Amino acid sequence: MTSPQTLLGFDFGEKRTGVAVGQSLTGTATALTTLNSQRNKPDWLGIEALIKEWQPNALVVGIPVHMDGTEQAMTLAARKFARQLEGRFQLPVHEAEERLSSVEAEEALGANPDKADKADIDREAARIILQSWLGTQS
Repeated sequence: MTSPQTLLGFDFGEKRTGVAVGQSLTGTATALTTLNSQRNKPDWLGIEALIKEWQPNALVVGIPVHMDGTEQAMTLAARKFARQLEGRFQLPVHEAEERLSSVEAEEALGANPDKADKADIDREAARIILQSWLGTQS
């Protein structure tokens, strides 16, 4: 039996990245925060602070694809972010295919897409991505 693991999940975006924390023991995830990009780059100092605080065993990055499973422009950007995470922090990084996580997040928050707080949506999307990935690991 494997020991319980703590994971951080990321909903990567060019302007903001939502972050969630999850536990393999319970199979649950909680929305944590949203980090704003710095000069068109991920907030690496913010990510480093979260990794120091939570001491995760692994990271999960949502990889957006079209509904038919084909890649889109953000697919490549999210994969690059995943590789950078792995290189910078020397932790295993798992990719989780995500479709409509932001729409699902808006629904979960009861948000009006025109007035919704984008940061809330991003961190909730990270929770959905991580929760979904944990659900596939049994």
